[in-house]
Order: sequence, then C-alpha cells, then structure tokens
Amino acid sequence: MVRERVEILAKTLVDDLQDPFRVADLSAGDLKDDPARLSDEAAAISMMGGRRVVRVRDSSDSLSPIAKDFFAGLPGDALMIFEAGDLPARSSLRKLFESAREGAAIACYRDDQRSLPAVIQAGIREQGHGVSANALAFLAANLGGDRQVTRREIEKLCLYKGSASGTIEMEDAVACIGDTAELTLDDLSFSVAAGQLPMVERTLNRSFQEGSHAVTILRAVARHFQKLQYLSGLMAQGASLEDAAKRLRPPLFWKTAAQFKSQANAWPQDKLARVTARLLLTEQACKQTGAPSQLLCSRTLFEISAASPLRRRTRR
Repeated sequence: MVRERVEILAKTLVDDLQDPFRVADLSAGDLKDDPARLSDEAAAISMMGGRRVVRVRDSSDSLSPIAKDFFAGLPGDALMIFEAGDLPARSSLRKLFESAREGAAIACYRDDQRSLPAVIQAGIREQGHGVSANALAFLAANLGGDRQVTRREIEKLCLYKGSASGTIEMEDAVACIGDTAELTLDDLSFSVAAGQLPMVERTLNRSFQEGSHAVTILRAVARHFQKLQYLSGLMAQGASLEDAAKRLRPPLFWKTAAQFKSQANAWPQDKLARVTARLLLTEQACKQTGAPSQLLCSRTLFEISAASPLRRRTRR
C-alpha cells in the first residue's frame, strides 16, 4: 500500500515515473553519505519543464535531522515523498512531518477483514468481472497484508477466468488463490485467547512454516496474556474497563482494541495467571535438549484455546 500510494502521489505531477529529468529516486543511504543532496534535488529545475518529484526510499528516524534542515529552508518546488515502514507514534520523523505546515504523514495500515473485501471487489471489477458472495468471503480469508500481493493474485484469478466478463465463483477462487494472508503472531495470540481453534491451527501452522521457533511463538502469546492479566488486575482494583485500557503502555492498537477489551472482560484473573504460568513452563520444556518443541507448543496453545471462556460462551 505504501508503494501504491507513493505512485499515486507522484503521478499527480509526472505521468512517467521513469523520467530521469523529472523524477529523482534516492535512498536513505544516499542522504546519509551526502545530506546536501536532498536540498539540491528539491531545488533542481527540470530540463524539459514541469515540477519534479523527489522520492526518498527506506526513510527512518535517522533522516530526521536532514528532514528538519530541509523544512527550515524549503528550496525549490519539487514534491518530496519520503517512503517509510512502520513508524510508531514516538517516531521523530513522523512527528516532524505531522507538525510541519508544509508536510503530512499518511498512514498505510495493512488490509484487514474490514477493508479487504472492498479492495478485492474493486480489483475484480476493474478487470471486468463480478464476484459471488462465497468467493468474496474465501478471497478475503486467504488474501491480505500486502496490497501488491493481493492485486497480483486478483490479476491471476481474472486471467484464469478469461477475457469474457462473468462472475467469479467459489470454485474459481479455490482453484487459483493460495493462502497469502498476513497472519502474524498477534493474530495467533488473539485467536488463542478467543478460543478460535480453527484459526489457531491455521496461524500456528503458518508460523511454523515461516520458520518461527516454538519459544518465539510461546513468548508472543505469553505477552498477550500478561497484558490481559495486567488489565484484569486494574479492573479488580476498581478501575473501569475503559479507564484500565487507557493506562496500558503501549496503548492498544485501535483496530484490535475492542477485541482485546472483550477478552480482558471475559477471562477471570486467576485463570489468566494459570495460563501465563503454563506458557512459561512450556517454554522451559521446549528449551530442553531433544524436546519436541513444536508438539509441546501446539498442545499447550490448543489446550488454552479450548479452555477459553469466550469459546464456551460462543458454543452456548
């Protein structure tokens, strides 16, 4: 999505982003070696006329002093686009762009189950096809995370369907689309606490396939339950759920805040303590020589998930 939005912004000025006279492509390393180059490129005049675009890739907080000096002088009229990865709220570069009158920080969140169906439908419609409800649900469950990967998979699916317009059905989607969802350890942690056994199996298998060690997985899930335990403790001391959640550091991510609060409200404090202790014991067992770490990790997570209060509530 970052790359896609950068190209949309750049094309408001330049149709051909390969034009060497109107587009300058820099990296963070280029600017570290030669900080003055940013101002030089911003002030440069195109030989063929028209405003220029200067694109800075791999931006991070290390570029904050250079960007600050740039904002102080603002040479030239080029459109300056700094392309970065995840920048937390405390990021000095992000704060600089958010506070600058001439700058802006554009957030690019990963596609999730709320935004992904619209992206899929729009991509399929652009190719001249429709999509059935079942196929759309399948695609939303098996795509996501990386916007470019999602678009390439949609193009592959539409190519499979053929040039004649028509509706993409479930069998088309199953035949073409691999499981490319961005399933993180956070997804696994939320699934375990929610008692969603099929999702636990799916995310756990993906984590193992991607090379995550059992200890790393157990620690990620333990952090989630420790955070739930802390929130539960604040509530036991008389704090409301909302007030307790505001005291968490780092603060809850807005996309998962409601789900996290629901889990904190459902899990009893004593049960959370037993779960965190169980995760610690399993981690210790996984570190023993010759221990079947994946088996130990899987069994623990499935048992915790099966005992989730949210799972029993759902089944009733």
